[in-house]
Amino acid sequence: MAKIERAILSVTDKTGLVEFARRLAALGVELISTGGTSRVLRDAGLKVRDISDLTGFPEMLDGRVKTLHPKVHGGILHVRSNPAHVAAVKEHGIQAVDMLVVNLYAFEKTASKPDVHFEEIIENIDIGGPSMVRSAAKNFQDVAIVTSVADYEAIASEMEQHAGELSLKTKWGLAQKAFATTAAYDSAIANALAEITVDDASQFDISQVGKNAKFPETMRLQFHKACDLRYGENPHQKAALYSDGSGKGVANGKQLQGKDLSYNNIVDLQAAWDLAQEFTEPVCAIIKHTNPCGTATGKTLKEAYVRALECDPVSAFGGVIGVNCVVDGETAAEMAKLFVEAIAAPGFTAEAREAFAKKKNLRLVEIAEFKQKWVLKNVSGGVLVQDNDVCPITEADLKVVSKRQPTAEEIRALLFAWKVCKHVKSNAILYARDGQSVGVGAGQMSRVDSARIGAEKAVLPLAGTVAASDAFFPFPDGVEVIAKAGATAIIQPGGSVRDPEVIEAADRLGLAMVLTGVRHFRH
Repeated sequence: MAKIERAILSVTDKTGLVEFARRLAALGVELISTGGTSRVLRDAGLKVRDISDLTGFPEMLDGRVKTLHPKVHGGILHVRSNPAHVAAVKEHGIQAVDMLVVNLYAFEKTASKPDVHFEEIIENIDIGGPSMVRSAAKNFQDVAIVTSVADYEAIASEMEQHAGELSLKTKWGLAQKAFATTAAYDSAIANALAEITVDDASQFDISQVGKNAKFPETMRLQFHKACDLRYGENPHQKAALYSDGSGKGVANGKQLQGKDLSYNNIVDLQAAWDLAQEFTEPVCAIIKHTNPCGTATGKTLKEAYVRALECDPVSAFGGVIGVNCVVDGETAAEMAKLFVEAIAAPGFTAEAREAFAKKKNLRLVEIAEFKQKWVLKNVSGGVLVQDNDVCPITEADLKVVSKRQPTAEEIRALLFAWKVCKHVKSNAILYARDGQSVGVGAGQMSRVDSARIGAEKAVLPLAGTVAASDAFFPFPDGVEVIAKAGATAIIQPGGSVRDPEVIEAADRLGLAMVLTGVRHFRH
């Protein structure tokens, strides 16, 4: 351990900077800084030496060149235990730099701005910052590299307890974080620039930056560990949750109360949230093992919840709930009567929080809307990537193929069933009426079994319902089971070589049948 005597501070995020610098100065650390960082420190009354004074060279090219200098990198990179290094820096008048405090230009934030210009994107590619970070991280035995505001308190406290010194263990941890920081930064730049095209007139098209318009040749994923989980799908599996840092979506949800979330809770929360986002009117989705055991809309959220619970109250026990609007006190009081693991919502009123407060283990998770572009699934040796399954269907998109035209009420029920069926594991058959699921046949190896099981699980009357199938019927037998159960209309993609036989069965049984031309497998 060696005392830290000289530090360079050059940060974009000024959060906590002044207090940290003040604690360093109190330990006798000489502060050297650049541009805006220098001004902030001086305005706070701290003594700061300009980087140009250290290098003997002014900042130039609009700040592009200020720390790219031998007196900066020599001061950082020379190994203190190497006599040749020590002699070289002494010969050239290079002073040792013992700490580097750097966070980088906010490239991702800039690149994602809706009105950003190409030149602004390029200018927000930090050069000097990453160079210094890598230099300091490489020479971690002698230099402490601080890249995160979150580390200021721990570093200052350790130095205060050890006469201005930091342990090798601390420096190594900082170096690991520093290399991860530059890796993530370079990935962000590469990802953004890969989406920019240029034509023969040297015009740059940046319209697709951040929109994931195409699959890149190289996929660079950057996620930060949000927390370790108690275990994975099963107790013998370890697990952790990683976040993209956007503040949106399930991974960035704000837990307001309850036990820590489990791996399975998070998976079910995602399923519940995805289904709830299909609707604009108040909706409630009750999820069990990623399948919706009850889904309903209503004039109020309370009505939606009550109707969703009616579908399968037995399976709903111990489930996860997702809604698309703020949970009010009246709805919360009704939900609190049932044991559920977690509830996902855009928000909870104070009255709702009070109603749930007695259920200490119930997880309440507040989620900000997130438009997911890609879906990833790992396979051995690689990863599968696809567009998110977003393909809205309206009445105008439906093709009636049966002799009987569906009624207006059946159309509404069919469109509702189609939205929900999309979120049922394949093979999927869903029985529903307008705004309420009735029976769910999920995850069977044959479609006819899904039709049969969906009818068998129904608690509410099936007479007069409609049915949705996530893929085409390979044979008429599924249609026959649905008709026998009491449904009067079917919505399905179509596309089977036996479509004529399937449609003939619908006509023979007096069913209305509409085709969407879209399949919704969920494996």
